[in-house]
Amino acid sequence: MERTSNLHTPATDKNLSGWINGFIGVVIFSASLPATRVAVQEFNPVFLTFARASIAGVLALCILLALKARRPDRSQLFSLLLVAIGVVLGFPLLTALALQHVTSAHSIVFLGLLPLSTAAFAVLRGGERPRPAFWFFSVLGSALVIAFAISQGLTASARGDMLMLLAVLICGLGYAEGAKLSRTLGGWQVISWALVLSLPIMATLACIVAPASFAGISPPAWFGLGYISVFSMLIGFFFWYRGLALGGIAAVGQLQLLQPFFGLALAATFLHETVTLGMFGVTGAVIVCVIAAKKFAATNKTQ
Repeated sequence: MERTSNLHTPATDKNLSGWINGFIGVVIFSASLPATRVAVQEFNPVFLTFARASIAGVLALCILLALKARRPDRSQLFSLLLVAIGVVLGFPLLTALALQHVTSAHSIVFLGLLPLSTAAFAVLRGGERPRPAFWFFSVLGSALVIAFAISQGLTASARGDMLMLLAVLICGLGYAEGAKLSRTLGGWQVISWALVLSLPIMATLACIVAPASFAGISPPAWFGLGYISVFSMLIGFFFWYRGLALGGIAAVGQLQLLQPFFGLALAATFLHETVTLGMFGVTGAVIVCVIAAKKFAATNKTQ
């Protein structure tokens, strides 16, 4: 009995640590859309995107210098570029634009597709061959989201819904590429270097599109900017990529399925937005589809 404990405890501890880190990351990300919704009411969404990346980039640079992190290899630069396009620029900009047209509660439903998007890009980038059932549940989940958008009045929020779909798509690319790269570069180093590589462009653009005056910006809007800059853009990824590295991408990635529920609860609690049973129903149905799709996604990589 003691021998069994010695054999399994290290692996069990590593797996548990992965789940804990992944869970913390998901909780942090869950507040991103509500915080963005607050900030975008008073900040231009384009400026908000560049500002949050610039703030996070400066912090990441300080961390890399303080910890004397090794520089990425040339072969890793392309992957870092994809991470930057996906999670530093693409997802923040597209969601900020979308939240001008839809509520955070409405947009959070689309996050149910994030695990599917991540899995799809893992297939494309990893060369895996999923079973036909994988694509069945993938299409079914997408159809549920589209049906929900139509039921809410597609003509009234077509732009917001399309922007959210594009955001989920490009974020999946950033997640999958970052998760793959974290195995060799390290979890917190991936997002830190992606932010630092993006910093010169992001800081320049932030200065160009900055408003003439910040007078009149309310404390909640500043808090929203601060949260998405420090937590959503940086700290959340420390836990998330570490969780993926320790517990396995396929396993810990399932925790993303909890994000819509956390986000809906936060939107209802702090923004007093209406959360309907239909939103929960669609979110739950999409989650079921994603779980099923994951089950039938063949994995050729060892974890």
